[in-house]
Amino acid sequence: MSTNGYQPRLKTSYEQEIRPRLKEELGLSSTMQVPRLQKITLNMGVGEAKTDAKVLDSAVDELTTIAGQRAHVRKARKSIAGFKVREGMPVGARVTLRGARMWEFLDRLVSIALPRIRDFRGLNPRSMDGRGNFSLGIREQIIFPEIDYDQIAGIRGLDVAITTTAETDEQGLALLRALGMPFQRENEGENQ
Repeated sequence: MSTNGYQPRLKTSYEQEIRPRLKEELGLSSTMQVPRLQKITLNMGVGEAKTDAKVLDSAVDELTTIAGQRAHVRKARKSIAGFKVREGMPVGARVTLRGARMWEFLDRLVSIALPRIRDFRGLNPRSMDGRGNFSLGIREQIIFPEIDYDQIAGIRGLDVAITTTAETDEQGLALLRALGMPFQRENEGENQ
């Protein structure tokens, strides 16, 4: 918690309402066993950066605006001839959010950004990784209201990885549902 006493709305809700309810629902004996958010990682791959450096700069700026924290340029770890990538070339941007910024981002993602996706039918609950973590891909960065549509060079997607302390997918799914993530119902996902 910062020195001015500010605490994100979603974190307050988690500590006062969601955590006790999850403890009861999951049948856990201790409050410390209740799953919680660890970090949120945003990743934007920029393959065009190998030919145009301005594309990478705009991607870093957009990711910084979305996250509220400076994005880090990612470089290729090894050369891949088929993709014309050499070791050390910039290939993307990444941000890891923790603490208050993480809670604020999740709140904005759930309440503002996801409802702005065209033809949105809910998130796929099968995107859990087996350890209680969830990943989703966003096709257009313009769903975030911080991005000015007139100022962007092109539409780019980004990946959002939500890391939790849950031990199983069921616990992770229960946590994210309680935090307001709009998942599809089990029978709806089979029709696609």
